[in-house]
Amino acid sequence: MAGRVRVLMNAQRLLRTVDLVSYGTGKAFAWLIMVLTFVVSIEVFKRYILNAPTAWIFDFNSMLYGTLFMMCGAYTLAAAGHVRADFVYIYMKPRGQAALDLTLYFLFFIPGILGLIYAGYDYAALSWRIGEHSTVTAEGPPVYHFKTVIPLAGVLVMLQGLAEIVRCIECLRTGAWPSRLEDVEEIDVIETQLGRSEFVDEESRRAAMEGAHAIDEAARHRTVVDETGRQSRSP
Repeated sequence: MAGRVRVLMNAQRLLRTVDLVSYGTGKAFAWLIMVLTFVVSIEVFKRYILNAPTAWIFDFNSMLYGTLFMMCGAYTLAAAGHVRADFVYIYMKPRGQAALDLTLYFLFFIPGILGLIYAGYDYAALSWRIGEHSTVTAEGPPVYHFKTVIPLAGVLVMLQGLAEIVRCIECLRTGAWPSRLEDVEEIDVIETQLGRSEFVDEESRRAAMEGAHAIDEAARHRTVVDETGRQSRSP
């Protein structure tokens, strides 16, 4: 019994560590959207007000957006936010969901991400070797640093994918999905709004918050809220 508890705690510690890396990386690179917004705004001003467009700005914007897109992939996986066709999946029990996820991870995810890392490394290494510059515009900026993001993003997604495989195995063992890191800003907003409202009674406030948390949990694990639980929460 003590050994099983120790294994479970080690698995939870591993999942939390990898989730923290993915969340931290994703949220750090998410600030690139502010940089991109600033750069585009400056370029619009220069192009239409000063009539002095920057030749390489298109390449630079593509690099910023591409880096944002790739480096947030692991965060999206950690938050269970990638798109899936879940019209059947949501009606499966947690063990069924875990078995399906585990199969798909081994059949598609691992080979695909390994291919991305391998090809991306070759792609970036060649770019560094020849000092590659963009050919899209006349004054194309260097792109070798940008292409380095490809294998780096692949490694981060693979790391998070391995954590998801551990999560699936734990679900198969216990029959319940291991918890994920809390990242519920929308629910925090609901709590703030309801907490300051003078027109919502305590019972309605509690029911609304339980419903919001149930929806968030269902979205994270793609499960259907138990009908009995919903009836017990209904006024």
